[in-house]
Amino acid sequence: MNKLPVWIDCDPGVDDAAAIVLADWLEELNIVGISTVAGNAVLELTTKNALQICDLLKRDYPVFRGADHPLMRPYEAGESFHGADGLGGAELPKPSREAQSLPAWDAIYETAKQHGGRLELIALGPLTNVAIALCKYPDLPDYLHRILLMGGSATHGNCTPCAEFNIFTDPEAAQIVFRSAVPKVMCGLEVTEQAYLTAQELKNIGSHEGAICRFFRDATPDLLRKNVEAGQGGWAVHDACPVLYCARPELFSGKEAGVFVETQSELTFGKTVTDLYSDKKFDEKNTFVVLDIDRSAFVNLLTAAVTQI
Repeated sequence: MNKLPVWIDCDPGVDDAAAIVLADWLEELNIVGISTVAGNAVLELTTKNALQICDLLKRDYPVFRGADHPLMRPYEAGESFHGADGLGGAELPKPSREAQSLPAWDAIYETAKQHGGRLELIALGPLTNVAIALCKYPDLPDYLHRILLMGGSATHGNCTPCAEFNIFTDPEAAQIVFRSAVPKVMCGLEVTEQAYLTAQELKNIGSHEGAICRFFRDATPDLLRKNVEAGQGGWAVHDACPVLYCARPELFSGKEAGVFVETQSELTFGKTVTDLYSDKKFDEKNTFVVLDIDRSAFVNLLTAAVTQI
């Protein structure tokens, strides 16, 4: 099989961990690099977490540090949701190696050039690294096949009534990405909140004795509780959606839309403004907005991936 080369830009994060595990397992994908950004936790922790996840998988995927703060605003961590360590308090051994010395944005560009326009850039955290790469290298769009991102929403928020966390954390970076010439796939809250694991489904995963299953058994109880208290059906594995879409788009549905980001208004700061449900439309459709997922297939595939070791 001619696998798709994928770069994962992330801020691990338990759902980032699930996304990396899923990308490693899916036969359609070949992880060629991982970069980290401040988001769910500070950069030092998200980088350490990415290296630890690679160790869990017994993989030596190259890991590159990225931005430790948003482009134009102070950094505010997501520790209140993912825990102080970003991994829900699960204890993992110290990483067996260090991150690479090349900055994330330079590594993304060099890797994209090597793959000649085939690289799929999957962004699972704030879009700071991606925006820096696009600004530093104006020809980067020539070398990327797509940007598939977890972030935003056409209808509601989870960080504010209007804004989703990844976009809210660095809206200026998100606006750079949405205004770029690279084809984009947005997995926002409409679809990612459908991609959940129930308490029983998590219990089934936790009944296996592999290292990855033990990690998720330890990392997810508090996340499950918070999601259920918010009225959701279980733990929403947000970041797994763009990974699965990249490999199995037939499991999803959505629509082309114009998507831009509000960076000025106090009330709607960080909102992804789409024309999906409006009479007035933008002049261009710049993003494929994913709206639905085959949840049964999602659960089966993620369970198979997590129970691999």
